[in-house]
Amino acid sequence: MREKRSPSQLETLWKEKDMASGEIVDAMVVIKRTNGCCWVKSGGCTMCGYREASLAKVTEEDLTKQLEQALSRYKGEPFVKIYTSGSFLDDNEVTPAVRDMYFDAFKDCKRILFESRPEFITEDAVASLPSNVTIALGLESSNPEVLRTSVHKGFTPEDIERAGTLVKDHGLGIRTYLLLKPPFMTESMAIADAVSSARFADPFSDEISINPLNVQRATYVERLWKRGEFRSPWIWSLIDVFRQLSGTVNSRLMSSPSGGGAMRGVHNCGDCDRKALDAIEKFSFTQDLSDLDVGCQCQDKWRAYMRSEDMLGSPADLERDFTNELVLRM
Repeated sequence: MREKRSPSQLETLWKEKDMASGEIVDAMVVIKRTNGCCWVKSGGCTMCGYREASLAKVTEEDLTKQLEQALSRYKGEPFVKIYTSGSFLDDNEVTPAVRDMYFDAFKDCKRILFESRPEFITEDAVASLPSNVTIALGLESSNPEVLRTSVHKGFTPEDIERAGTLVKDHGLGIRTYLLLKPPFMTESMAIADAVSSARFADPFSDEISINPLNVQRATYVERLWKRGEFRSPWIWSLIDVFRQLSGTVNSRLMSSPSGGGAMRGVHNCGDCDRKALDAIEKFSFTQDLSDLDVGCQCQDKWRAYMRSEDMLGSPADLERDFTNELVLRM
């Protein structure tokens, strides 16, 4: 039986490293429980399991208590990230009064980052934000058909471009999230889509975070994955995206993969996963391509995997299918 969760408790909180004012700094990451993403009522995104952090009827008092918990663990980190299951600028998730409390509590931080869907990024909303704000935009792909059918995002690339440009015009920061390997894409298609999407996002972004798809529970993608119709991307694909983009965009390129090295997350053969993920983390800070100079025998397998996908025209998990076929023949 699932434990009943309190609406006045944070979902989770942790500390990590990130960049602020061109330096590597400590960051506090706060995951809030809210009433949930407005887009869930229309089905939500195919890969998003963050509705698990949503509860019904979270009150302003609950949100205030969550802030108090965050402050009890705050140790002066210069970067604070505030995540909800949807949009920090959605009044249904975070009331204006609570937003102001957060901005006041962390007014001395170098950076405050939060996410928002583009429909909540208006002239009035942006004009009221403090100067240390960075808004994270989940573009995922610049291909409108990918957004509509693979991700079911509920907006267009032009909606994100408008929002990002507005935020930049007000002198605030923009971090754009791109999804590496939405469902129904082969590995090579996913690489090409991430590269073209990053170049689309570059003019209105300060940072571009390439997020390899992590199979979250109770999602449409999980159903595909369980049937062997989806494989999370290879780490080599993420490295290839960075190699193609490096020197061609002005934005800082970065990735902090969720579930990296696990079957549900971005992974290689298992032997080299940690080494490759460490290289990506280092590159995210330095932007030095030499930090990505890692190798493994499974790179040949990755290349063969992509050739096989292209020949078959299928995004199914060929590695799993091949292993199952061998088992059946034994």
